[in-house]
Amino acid sequence: MTNSEKLQELFERLDEIEAYSRCLGKVQFDMECCAPEEGIEQAGADMSILGKYLYTLTHAERFEQLVTELHADGEGLTPVQKKAVEHLYDGYARVKNISAELSFEMDTVANKAYGDWLKAKKASDFSLFRDSLAALIDYNRKAIDLRDEKKASYYDTCLNDLEKGGSMEQLDAFFAALRKRIVPLLRRIQTEGKPIREDFMTRPVPIPQQEAMSRYLLELEGLRKSALVLMTTEHPFTDNFGPHDVRVTTHYHEDSFISNVFTTLHEGGHALFMQNEPAELHENHGANNMSNAMHETISRFYENLVGRSEEFISYVAPKIRELAGGTFDDISDRELYEAVNVARPSLIRTEADELSYCLHIMVRYELEKAFMNGEITVDEIPALWNAKYKEYLGIEVPDDARGCLQDVHWCGYAFGYFPSYALGNAYGVQILRRMQRDFDVFGAIREGELSLIRDWLIEHVFSIASLSTPDEWIRSITGESLNVNYYLDYLEEKFSRIYELK
Repeated sequence: MTNSEKLQELFERLDEIEAYSRCLGKVQFDMECCAPEEGIEQAGADMSILGKYLYTLTHAERFEQLVTELHADGEGLTPVQKKAVEHLYDGYARVKNISAELSFEMDTVANKAYGDWLKAKKASDFSLFRDSLAALIDYNRKAIDLRDEKKASYYDTCLNDLEKGGSMEQLDAFFAALRKRIVPLLRRIQTEGKPIREDFMTRPVPIPQQEAMSRYLLELEGLRKSALVLMTTEHPFTDNFGPHDVRVTTHYHEDSFISNVFTTLHEGGHALFMQNEPAELHENHGANNMSNAMHETISRFYENLVGRSEEFISYVAPKIRELAGGTFDDISDRELYEAVNVARPSLIRTEADELSYCLHIMVRYELEKAFMNGEITVDEIPALWNAKYKEYLGIEVPDDARGCLQDVHWCGYAFGYFPSYALGNAYGVQILRRMQRDFDVFGAIREGELSLIRDWLIEHVFSIASLSTPDEWIRSITGESLNVNYYLDYLEEKFSRIYELK
């Protein structure tokens, strides 16, 4: 049997596997966006059953044989096909020793955890989520123990899964660099910075007008409306079921109109990535294999580097005033720009300002590292979370809902995801510097010509993401490995100018 024939048979099997995977994902999307409270448990049970059948497809002897043989001998395959097989093999190697029974147990625990988290957050009571989180950590370790190859620690293994080549050593140095320059700058702003007016930021704006603003922003970013859905959820996210079915979620608060603006820009960045990978990748089952940090690079790029720029605020301010029905007519563009860039320690990560945001990630990174490696127990998480917020951000955490229960990420097996946001911030500035060599980026933003940014990203960033490790990716785009100093220089320059620091 030729490699071409093996690949054809593998792709036929993948067609079925991916169909079931999409169905499972749509049930989860329904559970998180529109299922009634009483229906969440049933949705989780349905997902476990779908996952059980999906397991039989991905662990079929013939499927495993095709993946391993093509991985060992890729003669005649195109570079894209070889990379697709490599991703399949990496995924297979991580789960091949997990039995059907253990897989079902893991799915059941994860699917139940989401409902437990919702209840715990609503009640602001970590104890209601405690057992689910402990079980998720335990099962994650069991799955890692079964691997033929793994890193020196549980958390290093998690990091390498999500960012190939990632490690605690790399991230310890990365976060140390951030802490060294961000913390003093934040303190200078608090003691020396000019006062910024922000009283108008809580003026109420009706939900229908906020939804209209979301749709306007998604269109401005350059998304195809015919391949897009916009809905609401407790913790916003973006999902895709192929480039023709991308789903963005947000949330609305009448007294926080700007919160939705930046949530939408962030999730729209994810959606742009999902809609614009090359067709060849989709045709060869190689798409959507970029790392989390690559994805967060684009979402944070649009949220902050574009969205919080003075040029963007000046462009969208008339639309904001129009949709708000006169609510902000007395506010100048400059006042709005300064207000959306207020730098102040806060409780909620997703509402954090651009400067202090990475300190929120640092708290989560340190806790994940500790509980995955068995250095702390689950019961210690709330108190340690509160202590770290006091140490790094100087604020008291009043309750679990605004503390260790605020994020949805620990409802599954995505331990190690949080650092992706901070890495994405740094990658984004490095990419921006390279983009500025080709055209006037902020001039384009000032004119609302965001299609220039989208098209540049399609050519230089999206096209290679699923074919590269993170280091290969950023070096291909910018000519060098990740350099955190570009990001820190950007923060110091921007916030010193806004706050008129000497």
